[in-house]
Amino acid sequence: MKEYSGNSVGMTIGLDLGDKYGQYYTLDEAGVNIETGRVMLLPSALEKRFGKLERSRMVLESGTHSGWVSRLLESFGHEVVVANARKLRLISQNENKDDAVDAELLARLGRVDPRLLYPIRHRGPEVQSDLALLRARDALVKVRGQLINHMRGTVKCGGGRLPQCSTASFHRKAEVGIPAELKAALEPLLEMTEELSGQIRAYEREVERLCRERYRETELLQQVGGVGTLTSLCYVLTLEDPHRFAKSRAVGSFLGLRPGKDKSGEQDPELRITKAGNPQLRRLLVQSAQQMLGPFGADCDLRRWGLKLAGRGRKNAKKRAVVAVARKLAVLLHRLWVNGEVYDPLYQAQRHPVSQEVSA
Repeated sequence: MKEYSGNSVGMTIGLDLGDKYGQYYTLDEAGVNIETGRVMLLPSALEKRFGKLERSRMVLESGTHSGWVSRLLESFGHEVVVANARKLRLISQNENKDDAVDAELLARLGRVDPRLLYPIRHRGPEVQSDLALLRARDALVKVRGQLINHMRGTVKCGGGRLPQCSTASFHRKAEVGIPAELKAALEPLLEMTEELSGQIRAYEREVERLCRERYRETELLQQVGGVGTLTSLCYVLTLEDPHRFAKSRAVGSFLGLRPGKDKSGEQDPELRITKAGNPQLRRLLVQSAQQMLGPFGADCDLRRWGLKLAGRGRKNAKKRAVVAVARKLAVLLHRLWVNGEVYDPLYQAQRHPVSQEVSA
């Protein structure tokens, strides 16, 4: 993470980003307010207001506009701090919440110590555009799933039942099971499902092309059983730079796969995972973990460890094991990426054969 050292710049400006306008609050070196105002969120307007300003510390909150605004302000020579919105309860739960008040809080927190804002780093524009492709595919998959569930439910309410099949082949196999009285209502949805499946396949071909031509490091990640092109590309694009993490174990926390903590005195309750970070990648890692622990998963250290954890007999033991395997998988993928190693699925079993036999 980037280090910040006190007031390394002259002025500190808090910029609260709305949908069309941004409210700014300017502090001088002594912490005295010297200007407040509002600026339209357009590149030309931001350049006119902040482009010729002396180097300042610009503090904004993460959100829809924070990516392009932060890159633009950095191009003007300013030091930009993007605060993690999930951590700013002082702003989100403020009883006197107002754009001007939020801008002042951002400015004063940024002036004292930017680390109090848990600053985040936005990805580059090229990576953002490639991530947009994955998110577009994910949106189509969700829409297709909703349409399929709607058609199954509609037929079931009439006493029928559509055949079990994969979502990709649903438009072919379900047509014969639709009752005559429901064809007028459901056939247009069936055609739409077919179109969505075709577009999803087109997205998947583009994902394969990106892995093959632009992100060759995904090959290292795909050595692990259950990790395909989609998961590996989403992993690489989300982390962007593997060296931003001093330890591989930090990736689990970064992706929200670590249990939360609420320790106070002798009380240390067991909490759910934090679910911070990219929800799509977290979901893909969980799906990979489910495949690894499923009946067709390849034998490996991670599978053996997960099955042992799932067999402890506690309530929701299998669900906990899936999340735990997903967390270890995130750490393993980072190590493979950083070191460029050839993956040995039974490395631990070969190192400790006796302990493996005893535990079995």
